[in-house]
Amino acid sequence: MRIVIVGAGGVGGYFGAKLARAGEDVTFVARGAHLAAIRRDGLSIRSTIEGEFVVKPGAVDDPKGLPPADAVLLCVKAFDTDEALARVKPVVGDDTPVLTLQNGIEGPERIDAILGPGHALGGSAYVFASIEAPGVIAHRFLGKVALGELDGRVTARAERLRDAFVAAGVPVEISQAIRRVMWEKYLFICAQAGMSALTRANTGAMRAVPATWKMYRAIFEELAAVAARAGAGLPPDIVERLMKSADALDPRTTSSMHHDVTTGKRLELEGLHGHAVRLGERLGVPTPTLFAVYAALSPSLMGPP
Repeated sequence: MRIVIVGAGGVGGYFGAKLARAGEDVTFVARGAHLAAIRRDGLSIRSTIEGEFVVKPGAVDDPKGLPPADAVLLCVKAFDTDEALARVKPVVGDDTPVLTLQNGIEGPERIDAILGPGHALGGSAYVFASIEAPGVIAHRFLGKVALGELDGRVTARAERLRDAFVAAGVPVEISQAIRRVMWEKYLFICAQAGMSALTRANTGAMRAVPATWKMYRAIFEELAAVAARAGAGLPPDIVERLMKSADALDPRTTSSMHHDVTTGKRLELEGLHGHAVRLGERLGVPTPTLFAVYAALSPSLMGPP
């Protein structure tokens, strides 16, 4: 498959490298020093699980002029979504699926708004990985994908992507309830990202402080109430399920937002907590804990002044 991956950070870089290693025709859309390093030396994956490997995929800053893609993976941060979709539009054919592997729940709507109805595939990526240096992705934990059509059908295009991930050694499932899956991850990432960024602490340190862990749970509770009002279809025991998952996390885990706030990078705050707060206001659901996280991190939104 000709796969164009928009965003070569932790998510796009890790999964794209595995697809390239398995023989797929992968082209990254990247920028800056990271793009230059990939072009010069290839993309290196340094994994605590799989060891180190290097691939030499295509890499461009503008995909204009490339042949139409068989699939596009959208892996940029939420704040870069619209610009990234406009940039990749020249390689999106009438039948090209665009799979969002972003945090948050707005990706499918943005894809179809900018590229036209019917292109979006919902998806969730479960991986702890980040750019360690230009051309280098550090992979720490996990590495699986869920994807599916927004209407619940199992289609040939979803199966082709699934098969490509399987051949690349990526655990993957086609979900017939992908919006629910995305909502479940949205709850989890809002708590994990928000609290690790706010406290500048890892999961083990947060779990060790009862007040901090109570606040972590409160984010689940508030966002579950928002999800229920929004008709997301989450199970009644979703908070308990997610708390069990949080209790089982490796104590060393943090989040990409923790990495960004501690390294002075722009935060994905508007697409996560800001969206949750605004949606709660629109639906009449109080979100005081989410608002506190949003307000406290907002001065760091754009990185250093």
